[in-house]
Amino acid sequence: MRSPPRGGAPPPHVPSGATPDDAEPKAAPAEGAAPAGDASAQLAGLTAQLDQVRTALSERTADLQRLQAEYQNYRRRVERDRITVREIAIANLLTELLPVLDDIGRAREHGELVGGFKSVAESLETVAAKMGLQQFGKEGEPFDPTIHEALMHSYAPDVTETTCVAILQPGYRIGERTIRPARVAVAEPQPGATSAKAEGAAGAPGRPARPPPPRPGTRSRTTALRRADVVAIEVVDIDWKEGRRG
Repeated sequence: MRSPPRGGAPPPHVPSGATPDDAEPKAAPAEGAAPAGDASAQLAGLTAQLDQVRTALSERTADLQRLQAEYQNYRRRVERDRITVREIAIANLLTELLPVLDDIGRAREHGELVGGFKSVAESLETVAAKMGLQQFGKEGEPFDPTIHEALMHSYAPDVTETTCVAILQPGYRIGERTIRPARVAVAEPQPGATSAKAEGAAGAPGRPARPPPPRPGTRSRTTALRRADVVAIEVVDIDWKEGRRG
């Protein structure tokens, strides 16, 4: 039996029949090493978590975009409503000023717009124009029922369509909105004048058709209506002057 070496550890116990290599201790496996199956499971779990995060991010992004679109629509709606309210307020104000503008126009026609009254009237008209008020209605323009209001009707041989022959009261608009139609006297072509012209042109090419002669003892309806227009305008002017004197 061997004696243990001095100053050293005793040799390990070696069973009988075993070699010295069997007596050496075996190295233990590393503590941090993981099996291949555990690594695959961890990778799958991380991938699933990443997919969930991406899905949540997409949902939050869609919610944010929807909220932004709703806010933009709200801003446009508020701005549109603000503009509409402003236009209605201006239209209501200018509608109340139309009688004053009518008085200014009648005073200008009679040559009474002088002195300080003239300066005030011109300033008022300038302010109304800056606010978008536009006057329309001229003699000789075709009659349009959307912007004209016919108060008198007559026939005239010198018109080819329904025409405004007198402007009894001008119309006003703000942009595309009409706040008061122009009140006019209209004239239409003489009944049968078109057919007579067509027959005359067919019978004698190159020669203008002559209107039929008036019957004896009759008076032109156009002349009567025009005289009635003059009388109506004079009555309005007299009423206006009496109102100023009163």
